[in-house]
Amino acid sequence: MIGNQLALIKREFWEHRSIYVTPLAIGSIVTLSVLAMLVFASGFAKELDMAIFGASNLAGEGERKAALTAFFVGTSWLFLVALAILTVFYCLDSLYGERKDKSILFWRSLPITDAETVISKLITAIVIIPVAAVIGIIATHIANLIITSIWVSVKGGDAGLLIWGSVPLFDNWMAAFIVVLASGIWMSPFIAWFLFVSAWTKRAPLLMAFMPLILIPLLEWIFLRTRFFATAVLDRGDAIPLFRTLDFESFFEEEHWRNGLDGISLLGHLDVVQFLTSPSMWGGLLVCALFVTATIYVRRYRDES
Repeated sequence: MIGNQLALIKREFWEHRSIYVTPLAIGSIVTLSVLAMLVFASGFAKELDMAIFGASNLAGEGERKAALTAFFVGTSWLFLVALAILTVFYCLDSLYGERKDKSILFWRSLPITDAETVISKLITAIVIIPVAAVIGIIATHIANLIITSIWVSVKGGDAGLLIWGSVPLFDNWMAAFIVVLASGIWMSPFIAWFLFVSAWTKRAPLLMAFMPLILIPLLEWIFLRTRFFATAVLDRGDAIPLFRTLDFESFFEEEHWRNGLDGISLLGHLDVVQFLTSPSMWGGLLVCALFVTATIYVRRYRDES
């Protein structure tokens, strides 16, 4: 079972290169953007000297840590957007594509069950793709820190103090890992729904996947004047019970972190226990299991000959 899963996950890497190409592309874009920003900032020599002097002599560790955390968050959000888009298209194509090109007939000839195949695709969407995104985030952060350190040193600043002396590497990377992985688990009902559509529909999987999500709340509002479906399903992404507060604007306010360096910690604003004990999270996993079961059934009994 485990050996089959590892082989099937390797298959997903072979057939869906976007799993690792997308983080690589996003990381390259972010790194080039940071490099362009540094080149642009070099044109303001006087202002730049004052900023480096102020950061070295006037700003404390709290100010530097807050600035570097903001830099980390600012260079990570693009990965999260790309992760969401990549997951949707991967799920919709993973089972539909093998039926379209008839490769499903070859895979059915192997000693691999339909359940193992579907579960491998679920694991890829919920675990492997988020982990690839986190690796991309970490690699991009390291590249940007090295580039920024060289730039600061060339401009006469102390990169050891301004960059590496205050950068909260573990805090930011562990927070990114938890947020990305928890988001995959939280959105697992949608992931399983997309897999079901991919296994069931004969054409236009993107349309078939999103049409019910649009029509059902619209019809519910027209005939019942309620928003139960929209609140329970469409608003699920904004209701993840992982953050102690969702007010990110106040995170970098001066009075928030002047009371101590712990206030700047991203990990300090995550509540994993609250997430793991949330009835909505477990309810979502139950819905995910139902859709996965339906997906296995459809794949097993659909005639592709």
